[in-house]
Amino acid sequence: MKILVTICARGGSKGIPKKNIKPLNNTPLINYSINNAKQIKDKWGAEIIISSDCEEILKKGELMGIETEYKRPDFLSGDEAGKIDTIKHALLYKEKKHSITFDYLIDLDVSSPLRNIFDIEKGFNILLEDIEMISLFSVNLANRNPYFNMVEKNKKTGYYEVIKSPDKIIMSRQKANKVYDMNASFYWYRRSFFDQNYKSPITEKSGIYEMDHICFDLDHILDFKYMDYLLKNDELDFIL
Repeated sequence: MKILVTICARGGSKGIPKKNIKPLNNTPLINYSINNAKQIKDKWGAEIIISSDCEEILKKGELMGIETEYKRPDFLSGDEAGKIDTIKHALLYKEKKHSITFDYLIDLDVSSPLRNIFDIEKGFNILLEDIEMISLFSVNLANRNPYFNMVEKNKKTGYYEVIKSPDKIIMSRQKANKVYDMNASFYWYRRSFFDQNYKSPITEKSGIYEMDHICFDLDHILDFKYMDYLLKNDELDFIL
């Protein structure tokens, strides 16, 4: 079983400058994902590749013992570049260089580091148990439910109403269909996913791994400050 771990970390970050290497609890943010990648390597003999256009980020990878001969090309380094295309480019590079075809790929999102090897393994097992499933991503149960306490504009009347459930009238939150937030922490793929020209990890044959602990991604500086506080004060509800 051949597994590739990808860590995508471009240099440009508008919301949080130099986010990928910004210290989080006195450790560069990217190091959390690198540590998880090393755990995956130890467990399954995986290969690791960092995809970045930034020499400073690649240097952080080298300091952590990760080979960084690959550099993301310019056409995949802008704001409009798709994540799947970026992952696929790194995958094909690694396969060509080592004359290998991987069976599975896991992408660890640097911006969402609140995961551990147990999450990663449990998610992988879900994928392995369903041979039809081609991708799986981590989620948390959503705090708000669109069929109970979220509203949208009615295009006909111009007024606002609760989003309608596709199959029933919802009178309580408990009776609403379960909905989940994608927490952007990790994504498992079968190799065949990348031969089918998908542009999103969500397909007609995707699964989820529901985390039973806090997990969120870092979009804004307040997110960063909050996560830093949780780590420094040992306030996480699980072992990182």
